[in-house]
Amino acid sequence: MLTYTLRRLLLSIPTLIFISLVIFLLLELAPGDPLADQPLTIPPEVRERMRAALGLGEPVYVRYWKWLVQFFWVEPRVMLDAWLGTAMAVGEQRIISWQFRAPVFDVIWQRLPQTLWVVGMAYIIGVLIALPIGIISAYRQYSWFDQIGTFVAMIGFSVPTFFTGVLLIVIFAVNLGWFPSIYDTTLRVTDWPSFVRQVQQMAMPVAVLALYNAAQISRYMRASMLDNLNQDYVRTARAKGMTEPVVVLLHVLRNSMIPVVTVIALGVPSIFGGAIITEQVFKVNGLGQALIGAIYANDLPMVQTLAFIFAILIVLFNLVADVLYGLLDPRIRYD
Repeated sequence: MLTYTLRRLLLSIPTLIFISLVIFLLLELAPGDPLADQPLTIPPEVRERMRAALGLGEPVYVRYWKWLVQFFWVEPRVMLDAWLGTAMAVGEQRIISWQFRAPVFDVIWQRLPQTLWVVGMAYIIGVLIALPIGIISAYRQYSWFDQIGTFVAMIGFSVPTFFTGVLLIVIFAVNLGWFPSIYDTTLRVTDWPSFVRQVQQMAMPVAVLALYNAAQISRYMRASMLDNLNQDYVRTARAKGMTEPVVVLLHVLRNSMIPVVTVIALGVPSIFGGAIITEQVFKVNGLGQALIGAIYANDLPMVQTLAFIFAILIVLFNLVADVLYGLLDPRIRYD
């Protein structure tokens, strides 16, 4: 397992480099100018100096190489300096956002907690809801519980998150007044009333994302459980006198979790993409809103850095899913 993991990590390096090149070239081919919003009264020589300061006067391959070095070499040392109190990256050129005129990773670290609070909580709640619903629906196939679970899952998976978000705002924020419609990113939890306000403003965006994730995962869980409930080893276990909870929760559930692990692991990066729309609806000042704002402002360093981070998450959680296969199914070997 360790050898396989190390081999996959080594193979992921050229994969990520190729992905970074594709992202960089695609953004280079996109139309737009980061200085387009500047006043027309700026003299041409000043405008050219501004372009040079942003690195726009250099060839494409030079800018790509600099961005690659900054991402993999400079920024990690900056983080180590912040954690260890060292000065390894003092004076090094960092990735600068054209929109914020600040290092891209500083902006990301400022907005990451808001995204993790909403996205992370939504994903955990979605998984905790989806697994028991999928198990019970499969075990009691075609029962009233299964029918209701299937109906709710189809609605949650089919209705887009922006529509669900607006619907919740109209019902619970406008009509009932239970929750705030706009997320207050300046709120700091210091006592019980502030904690209650934090829960209230997280309720609707978390519910939107949790419903979407639970709908998808519960359907996979149900299908996988139904496939394993009819296998020969289940009938053998029952013939040996094992109790039904042992058969379902110990034998069937373990084998059924193998394909579901893929959905859960690969869903972690994808939910960040889904959160882009949700953050726009509820005005959550997180990574999703930063990405949308960077696209509008033609902030290429911010866009390509965030897109590359999402690509790293996809490659990483692909590896996590493969490793979990071996832990869940002893028949899988990586020799």
